Amino acid sequence: MSGGKKFDPDKDIPDLTGKTILVTGGNNGLGLETCRQLAKHNPHLYLAARSPSKAESAIADIKGTVPHANITFLELDLASLESVKNAADTFNAKSDRLDVLINNAGVMALPPGTTKEGYEIQFGTNHVGHFLFTKLLMPTLQRTAEGQGDVRIVNLSSEGHRLPPKGGLALKDAHSNMASYNTWVRYGQSKLANILFTRELTRRYPAIKSVAVHPGGIDTGLSLGFQEQHPWLGAFLRPIVALFLTTVQQGALTQLFGK
Repeated sequence: MSGGKKFDPDKDIPDLTGKTILVTGGNNGLGLETCRQLAKHNPHLYLAARSPSKAESAIADIKGTVPHANITFLELDLASLESVKNAADTFNAKSDRLDVLINNAGVMALPPGTTKEGYEIQFGTNHVGHFLFTKLLMPTLQRTAEGQGDVRIVNLSSEGHRLPPKGGLALKDAHSNMASYNTWVRYGQSKLANILFTRELTRRYPAIKSVAVHPGGIDTGLSLGFQEQHPWLGAFLRPIVALFLTTVQQGALTQLFGK
């Protein structure tokens, strides 16, 4: 968005009355700000999150600034494929259309761990969960597109995609905690997978606009996992890194623009 007219969500996002938009991880950080900005333009928003209490708090926060916001909570734990299936089934039963799917939720720099199905925790949450969720919502997305709708899938990626294992995706190791890999390499693998997934969506579903966006260096709290693993180093680096970070409001512009 640099070098041209600055994107202003208040002015540049059109009226979204009649549109249905689903945002994963909409309860905090970039997801919360994305929902807040979209809510101003009258869509039916589905805020997908793992914690009902945090989601309800986020919805109350949004309605504090956008009283007319039409938001429905959708329980979704991307680290559990059973939860992903249940969330997709719930949405498909409630809504006959989906104009925009924003796969925003994610984790970063976590210690070695796995999802409920045994996938490396960052790869499983950031990619596998969103992969299945998108697949299960695809019939509704396609049906909406057939009605001449401007249907979009926005996948939140990162410059971290440059940090995957040597040679790209280490899929043979992905169904493990990948403890022998650096935490940033594991994160990089998940973000590279997001981009490759987006490219394949574009190839397979040309009627749907699929984009991957990088929000920039944002202070969203995602790096807390690294700080917990390395408290001394995290405390030393945080004030330095903060000098190069942009705000959540600025970071949300990329997926709002992609929308």
